[in-house]
Amino acid sequence: MPELADLTWPKRTARLTLRPTVEVDLPALWQIRRLEQVGLWMTDLSTDFDDFAARLREPDKLAVTITVERDGQVIGDLMLRREDLYAQGEVKDRAVRASAEIGWSLDPAEGGQGYATEAAAELVRIAFDELGLHRVTALCFADNEPSWRLMERLGMRREGHYVRDSLHRDRGWVDGLAYALLAEEWAARPR
Repeated sequence: MPELADLTWPKRTARLTLRPTVEVDLPALWQIRRLEQVGLWMTDLSTDFDDFAARLREPDKLAVTITVERDGQVIGDLMLRREDLYAQGEVKDRAVRASAEIGWSLDPAEGGQGYATEAAAELVRIAFDELGLHRVTALCFADNEPSWRLMERLGMRREGHYVRDSLHRDRGWVDGLAYALLAEEWAARPR
């Protein structure tokens, strides 16, 4: 099964370019991620650029991060992290890296124009059409309404609403949401 690094880059949509993240992207991504309305929901909150850059440079992090550009300007990034699915021993090899968790972070200044949906839809297309995955998942805090609404626009189904299962750095124990989409659901969607 191919990996992100095996694909031909960049990928282009009607208005965006997606490509693997490289060192020169880090300052622009830092400027986006450090915004209060973005950092509020990020798994890691970096208090300075060096900390942010060091974490993103880690091979397992950099390998799953895709930069989103509009007209040559970095407007955000996407994440696609492959995962194994549960399987019985006799068919376990078919479940290895057959799923991916996806995520996104886009500049709020670019909001309301459909860029997040366009970028995330291309990421899902890559997951199913180019990587041959069986399933894609996404997680968020229940209070992060823009994120779960994006999941729903992608055709993802809410599979879980977990009560106070997620510890937020500022809000304490809060509800979490889990969404998923299968390859056959993606293929059958109205175009």
